[in-house]
Amino acid sequence: MGESIPLAVEGLHAWYGESHVLHGLSLTVGGGETIALLGRNGVGKTTLMRAIVGIVPSRKGKIRIWGADAIATSPHKVARLGVGYVPEERGIYSSLTVHENLILPPVLSSKGMHIDELFELFPNLKERRSSLGGQLSGGEQQMLAIARILHAGASLMLLDEPTEGLAPVVVHKIGEVIQLLKAKGISILIAEQNLYFASKVADRFYVIEDGKVTATYTHDEFSRSREAVEVNLGV
Repeated sequence: MGESIPLAVEGLHAWYGESHVLHGLSLTVGGGETIALLGRNGVGKTTLMRAIVGIVPSRKGKIRIWGADAIATSPHKVARLGVGYVPEERGIYSSLTVHENLILPPVLSSKGMHIDELFELFPNLKERRSSLGGQLSGGEQQMLAIARILHAGASLMLLDEPTEGLAPVVVHKIGEVIQLLKAKGISILIAEQNLYFASKVADRFYVIEDGKVTATYTHDEFSRSREAVEVNLGV
């Protein structure tokens, strides 16, 4: 696994207590790639992301981030490798303003976007810059969560169900942002149940069932097989 690969996972197992969730899962995310994890609820997509950033109690296998051994790295140091994680619950500080939420995380690299750039990218956040995080809509909170790790300078982004429960206009905006990040060479791993959205943003696809990869697709292969995948996933 070369250091040029942003993320390489090999033979990963993960447990919550007695519950064995990931069963030898392997995948890669290349430079500037957007990879979609597809699967029903409860198959291990969120556990995989939590395992990558080191917040799963028990892991075994290999996780390398630009060649560094993430299994042996504490969670706060994983972040310093350039990893940004947006969990499904978004993790916005409800008692802090939009601006305070943006500047709170430490800047990880010179690649971080300036606040003015972020407000240009997310005009809604500029309008709400003095509003408390708890006063934002779900879509605004999702934009803020993504903007926060862009300010920190993440080069590898993990997005867990970023379009869940959001209005179509917000979903479209998030799609535009992902395309912009791809153009900047940022690598993205996205867990997504909206197959139409995934088909618009992802370069490759991994289908996860029972904690392991059961199918992989290139973009063209997925386009030809999407109906079959929908039937298989029951979506």
